[in-house]
Amino acid sequence: MRHLKLVSAAALAAGMALAACATPAENSAAGGEGSFAVTGSDRVKLTATPLETFDAPWAMTFLPDGRALVTEKAGTFWLLNSDGTKAGEITGGPEVQPWGQGGLADVILHPDFAETGEIYLSYSAREPEDMEQSNAVVELARLSLTETGGALSERKVIWEQTPKHTGSGHYAHRMVVSPDRHLFITSGDRQLFTPAQDMNSNMGKIVRLNLDGSVPADNPFADQGGVAAQVWTLGHRNPLGIDFDSSGRLWAQEMGPAHGDELNLIVRGENYGYPEVSNGDHYDGRKIPNHDTRPEFAAPAVYWVPAISPAGLVIYYGGVFPDWSGNAFIGGLSSQALIRVEIDEETASASEGGRYSWDKRIREVEEGPDGAIYVLEDGDNGRLIRLTPASN
Repeated sequence: MRHLKLVSAAALAAGMALAACATPAENSAAGGEGSFAVTGSDRVKLTATPLETFDAPWAMTFLPDGRALVTEKAGTFWLLNSDGTKAGEITGGPEVQPWGQGGLADVILHPDFAETGEIYLSYSAREPEDMEQSNAVVELARLSLTETGGALSERKVIWEQTPKHTGSGHYAHRMVVSPDRHLFITSGDRQLFTPAQDMNSNMGKIVRLNLDGSVPADNPFADQGGVAAQVWTLGHRNPLGIDFDSSGRLWAQEMGPAHGDELNLIVRGENYGYPEVSNGDHYDGRKIPNHDTRPEFAAPAVYWVPAISPAGLVIYYGGVFPDWSGNAFIGGLSSQALIRVEIDEETASASEGGRYSWDKRIREVEEGPDGAIYVLEDGDNGRLIRLTPASN
């Protein structure tokens, strides 16, 4: 049970069936109408096949039957057919009021989804009596599906950023379930800097919860009580991607200030230093000491100067790209690229990876049940793209 964005056995079977009956536009060997070639910085050639278009898509996850779920920032929640086309909307979700970076965000499956139909949704919630105040929220809900959509019921808020703040940035709110069945949530600093080091706030942290939202007794700061008990690691800015590797190690990427984006190996109880250290500087030009000046803070496994603006992360183990097994793939916003990072146990190297670009901001990246890599482009008319090896 590597991570619960994919339900391995059933999803793999469905994905292999999909590959066997793919239409020409979906077939990596044939390419087909709408497909285009991508050559990476490592000279690897890919076939990129657009499958569907969305309005500011934010996240996706695959279902055991090979279908998929996609969220849009403005609140629309889609069920996709196994060929990547829209089957219909999923109703009954939260009524979000998007602004800035806020809106409907991540979706992942509960590890018992096949039996219970439960999923996790994250979104930003604005205070009804003061619309300038908002925070990130995670719900556990039951999903009922049909051939043409579905509905959510039994929704329950299980976690919130504390406290609410003005502004519309750095919610983070990405999620993953660990092999030992805990829910991890990334919580951004809300562009306020100091909460990342403040244990009276769960902002600028990575949070670890039980699957029902309760706090595990073995969390590193559990004896402090309050929101500190939720904290797994601290000193983060805006961690927009999180995943486990096959050995159970947790990785998270983080959008830094002006430059200094990071990929971190997440270790229980560690402090990753922001805003005391970073390999970038503040946007107003103020200098931030580099990580190597403060060895008491955990340094990133990889950092990027200039910035890549990372969003979305998956560690790949599919059979379509066997040479890339165990590599991390990160969606790049300002860099307009899918970025591959080689991971070797507890170390990582971007210099040995590659960048694959078609001049679009990449919001989300996932491994499909068929072993292909799927990405969601950011913004209006953002496409779902299936990436496979080029035929020549």
